[in-house]
Amino acid sequence: MQVQLVERVPTVGEYLALRGSVGWYALAEAPVRLALKNSLFAITAIHGPEAVGCGRVTGDGGIYFYVQDLITHPRYQRQGVATGVMECLMAYVNATSRRGAFVGLMAAPGLEGFYSRFGFSRFPNESPGMGIWR
Repeated sequence: MQVQLVERVPTVGEYLALRGSVGWYALAEAPVRLALKNSLFAITAIHGPEAVGCGRVTGDGGIYFYVQDLITHPRYQRQGVATGVMECLMAYVNATSRRGAFVGLMAAPGLEGFYSRFGFSRFPNESPGMGIWR
């Protein structure tokens, strides 16, 4: 059975299970439910009855777009799932964004090469980018 890429937001349970499968820190259900509901676009990778991957686009839908939560269950990594999800996410961004829009993401260490295939490049060290984790 092949992995199917479905245009839908993962359920809260699917999302939390995928986060856990890759060792991301646990989150409460209520903020996850809100975050998923506010996605601009999402893809869920399905194999049989199980969600094995996902990815979302968030942002304001006009100027700023962010690729978020590109997750592939470890049993399905290096099998093209993340590439397929990313292709779908970028197709959405390319179809809906206008000239001058910013598309960003936070790449895990060692994954810059993967994202560079989709046109992303690392900010220069003197870039003013900052963030806060709460």
